[in-house]
Amino acid sequence: MVKLTGLKKIKTAVFISGTGSNLKNLIKFSKIKNSPLSIDLIFSNTSKAKGLRFSSQFKIKECVSSFKNPKVAEAKILNILKKENIKFICLAGFMKVLSKDFIKKFSGRIINIHPSLLPKYKGLNTHMKAIKNRDKMAGCTVHFVTAKLDSGKIILRKEVKISKRDTPTSLAKKVLKEEHKLYPKAILKIFS
Repeated sequence: MVKLTGLKKIKTAVFISGTGSNLKNLIKFSKIKNSPLSIDLIFSNTSKAKGLRFSSQFKIKECVSSFKNPKVAEAKILNILKKENIKFICLAGFMKVLSKDFIKKFSGRIINIHPSLLPKYKGLNTHMKAIKNRDKMAGCTVHFVTAKLDSGKIILRKEVKISKRDTPTSLAKKVLKEEHKLYPKAILKIFS
């Protein structure tokens, strides 16, 4: 568990690869009084990530580094995280796997939101797998990041009913709505 020191908000980086809807949600959450975080850096592994538009919109520093050479990319990121005094990392649709060494440097201070009810359906195509297996429920999970993919300690989960008419796309939309509610709750739980 991470403890808050005084009333100062914890300098946080959000890692993204896509549209950044969870990022936008976390930025809004960081602006409320009882939020323990301030979002000070947005990192993406691709300059094509639509979510990067929020860096100029909310005046937050951004950093882009392709993972063509993961070692070089991680060294660059760690350097920036240190320079910016970042103490906490939220992965929000970040589509790269961080190395064991990187995770060790931020041990217990990286969390992720995953679009399934972990430990079920780690990795990709979670909604398709849930529908294909005729599951009654899907959902999302916020968990601590460890070296093993989608296997860290679960902080919070939220179930979503799968209807007979659901497609992977419609289910993804339903789950995403819940992700937006769950991520801030999980952060409050960690820092309470």
